[in-house]
Amino acid sequence: MSKIEVNTVDVQCGSTLTLGSSGKTVQLATGASQTGFGRTGAVNWQTTKKTANFTATSGEGYFCDTAAVGAFTLTLPSSPSAGDIVGLKDYNGNFSTANLTIGRNGSNLNGNASDKALDTNRLSLTLVYVDATEGWVPVEEGTGFIGEGFINATGGTISQSGNCRIHTFTGPGTFCVANLACASANNQVSYIVVAGGGGGGGGGGPSGASGAAGAGGGAGGFREDKSPITPYTASPLEGAGAITVTAAAFPITVGGGGTGAPPNPGCGTAPSGSNSVFSTITSAGGGGGANNVADGVNGGSGGGAGQGGSAGTGNTPPVNPAQGTDGGGPSGPNNSGGGGGGATQAGQVGTAAGSPATNGIGGAGGAGATTNITGSPVGYAGGGGGGAGGDIPVGPSGPGGPASDGGGAGGASGQPGSNGTDNRGGGGGAGGANPGKTGSAGGSGIVVIRYKFQ
Repeated sequence: MSKIEVNTVDVQCGSTLTLGSSGKTVQLATGASQTGFGRTGAVNWQTTKKTANFTATSGEGYFCDTAAVGAFTLTLPSSPSAGDIVGLKDYNGNFSTANLTIGRNGSNLNGNASDKALDTNRLSLTLVYVDATEGWVPVEEGTGFIGEGFINATGGTISQSGNCRIHTFTGPGTFCVANLACASANNQVSYIVVAGGGGGGGGGGPSGASGAAGAGGGAGGFREDKSPITPYTASPLEGAGAITVTAAAFPITVGGGGTGAPPNPGCGTAPSGSNSVFSTITSAGGGGGANNVADGVNGGSGGGAGQGGSAGTGNTPPVNPAQGTDGGGPSGPNNSGGGGGGATQAGQVGTAAGSPATNGIGGAGGAGATTNITGSPVGYAGGGGGGAGGDIPVGPSGPGGPASDGGGAGGASGQPGSNGTDNRGGGGGAGGANPGKTGSAGGSGIVVIRYKFQ
C-alpha cells in the first residue's frame, strides 16, 4: 500500500480537481473531519441518545429521549455559518408529555428571536442555518413511521390531548376527513352526541293561593362510543356503536334546547329539545316538562310530571345503551313538579304541600353522564328540576341535575326556574307556583369527535 504525504493538492491547469475515478470511493479515515466541502442536506446521526441538556454540532443528528429524565434543551451551535445543519428526532414519542426545547443560542429560529418548545410526538426535524435574518430554518419535518399515517380532518373547534385531536361542534357544521390512516384501526373515532334538553313547565296558581308547580325538562339524549386507540375515561353509557370514518364530509347537527312554558297554562307542556346527529348516530331531544297539571313528554330523557299527570318516558326512541331515563312523577294535591330525567338517573318525585301552609319541594332532576373525551371530566345531560308548589309564596326550590351536568334548577314558590346549560344538553328548570312562573329553557346539545392523529 502506497502513502502520499503533502500539505496541499492544487490544480495546475484549468479549474477542476478530480479525486478518485469513476466507480471508486474517496473515504476519510476514522476520526478525520472535513471542512470547506459544504453539506448536501444530510446529517450524520449519533446513535447514542440524548437525555439531558446538550449543545449540538453542525452536521449531526440526535435522538432525544425526554421520557428518561424529563424535558431538556438542545442548544444550537453558536456563531453558525450559512449551510450549517442539525437534525433531531423524538426517540420514543414523548415530546407532548415532556417537551424538547430548541435553544437558539443567539441566532433567530425561522425569523424569530425566541426559543421553541417542541410538543409533537414522534417529531423529526432538520434545521439549516441560512443567514442572520431568518437564522435556522426547518427544511424537513415529519412524524410517525413510514407507511403509518393518521387521519387528517377539519371542522368545529379543534384541540389536542396527548396523541389525540378533538373536534368540538357547538352548532351545525361539517366534519371533513381529507386523509385516512394507513392502519384501519386508526380510522375508528371516539364521539359523544348530546341532544338539546327539554324546556321546563310553567307553574300555576295566582298569588296567595294554593297552586301546583311546573315540572323539569328532560335532558337531551346522550350517546358515546370510545375507540380502543384513543385513551380516556369514558362515561358509563359508552358503547353506542363504532364509527369508522371514510375520506368524506360528515354533516353535524347540534340540537337546540326547548323553550320554557308560560305560567298557568293548564294542561300544556313545554317544548322538547331537538335532535343531534353525527353519521349513523342520532340522539333524541329531551322531553318537555309538564305544566302544573299535565303529563311530561317522552324523549331522550323524559320530562317531569305535573299534578295528577304522568312522567315522560326516556330512551325514546329506544337504543342500547339507553340514551336517557324517565322523568319524575307528582306527589299528592297542590304538589311540586317532578324533575326531568337525566342521562344516568331518573327524575325525582316532587313532594306535596304540607298543612298548615307549607310549600312542597320540587323533584330533583336526574344526574347526567360524565366523560373525559375532551381531555378533562365534563358532565352532560342532567335533568331540569321541578318547581316548588304550595300555599305560601316562599319555599325551597327543586334542584336540577348536579351543576356539572348542565340541568337547570327548579324555581321556588313564586320564582322562575333556571335555564339548562348550553352545549351540555341539560333540561330546563320549571317555574314555581303561587304565583305561577314561567319555566326555563333547556340547554343546547353538542357533538365531540376524537381520534389519533400522531
